[in-house]
Amino acid sequence: MKSTPTRARRPLALALGLALLCPSIGMAQDAGQITAEDRVRMQQLLQALQSLKQDYAQEVRRLRELDMQIQALQARVAGVAPAIAARDAPQMAAQPVAPAPVSSTPSSSPPPLPANAAAAPAPRGDEGYASTAEDAQRAQDTDSRSVADVKQQSTALFNRRLTLENGISYNRYDRKQVTLNGFLALDAIFLGNIAIENVESDTVNYNFAARWGVSPRLSLNLDVPYIARKTVYQKGGAGGAAAAIAQEETDGHGLGDISASANWKLFGERGPWPETVLNVGVTAPTGREPYGIPWRVLERDSDNFIRFAVPEEQPTGNGLWQATVGLSAVKTTDPAILFGNIGYVRSFAKDFGDLDNNPDTTNPGRVELGDAFYFGAGVAFAFNERTSLSISFSDRLNARARTRYEGADWMKLIGSDANAATMSLGVTHAMTPNATFVGVLGIGLTPDAPDFNLTVKVPYAL
Repeated sequence: MKSTPTRARRPLALALGLALLCPSIGMAQDAGQITAEDRVRMQQLLQALQSLKQDYAQEVRRLRELDMQIQALQARVAGVAPAIAARDAPQMAAQPVAPAPVSSTPSSSPPPLPANAAAAPAPRGDEGYASTAEDAQRAQDTDSRSVADVKQQSTALFNRRLTLENGISYNRYDRKQVTLNGFLALDAIFLGNIAIENVESDTVNYNFAARWGVSPRLSLNLDVPYIARKTVYQKGGAGGAAAAIAQEETDGHGLGDISASANWKLFGERGPWPETVLNVGVTAPTGREPYGIPWRVLERDSDNFIRFAVPEEQPTGNGLWQATVGLSAVKTTDPAILFGNIGYVRSFAKDFGDLDNNPDTTNPGRVELGDAFYFGAGVAFAFNERTSLSISFSDRLNARARTRYEGADWMKLIGSDANAATMSLGVTHAMTPNATFVGVLGIGLTPDAPDFNLTVKVPYAL
């Protein structure tokens, strides 16, 4: 663009030459001294002026294109409405610049240069601006940091070699159950004992995860949780009195079930199709299993029937191997990001030395947890280059579990099936070029889901 001032002066010089030549021709014509050579010279000058004006119009159009591209890139860097600048730039660039009309009486000055184009200096490459149209287009095609952070939470990122993630979550669970032990007289009067059972559980889960991008299509993940749980048991009708309430508290902490998984990119995002990723994983029973834990009896009936008993300590795992397979998808529609997932969890049966909560007996047997299906969907809005807000819905459907004591048939456990639906609000913020803050608040929508859960994670890309 260094030649632009010179080209801008050439139409002015030709216009001045024509302005000087035309009065001379007019006086010569009045004196009867005009020649054919003068007429040819004037036509040549008019044609040259017309050509230079067309070139000048193209230069102005080019200046407008560069100016709008620079504004779009500046908006990206400043984090202000990148979508608006990128949308308006092609429209402004596509508008033709009409060349100034050429008349027999040329103007004394050329068309004025646009104010913003004349005042804008040539951007330097080290300032983060595009110096060419190709650079600006590449900048527009590159995913913003906020989009990349959302993809990392919903599917996987394959362009980061190694990411270490520290996360901590808190879950609150409160469930009340009324137990009736008696019969209904005259369809209106209940005769017997009414026991109100309340279970309140607080769980803190620290999770360390490592994500390794093996290739542009494959990433490997390892999740190592450490769980601390406290549960309060309350039972009404203690001692046979409906007004009496018995309460006991137990806790437990330790290593949870470790999970290893892999993500394989099936399709990249192209046109209307989202980026689709296949997820497979396995969970090992490394946590403390809930079977075989000693129980503490707090109340018995006169016939030695256990009315109220609690475990000595809380488990940190489910005790079974599990396999997971699922699909996740992400679609960017600036400034929104759509994402969803669906999957299946298979639990494998395992033998345990004791399945009973009666401390006086030992009943070995085999446990098979019910298979689970999960699905979810949500949308995230990228406020700027570094921050996004998301809202999502997720649901997990667990089938009924089964147990089989030695020498007996399989028996389904009533009440072991579950439907846990959660609505979540999340925010991601890029703190540094390598670290991201992720916060999620989940609200339980069904009795089987936690009342609420709060999760904070900080992924750090190496």
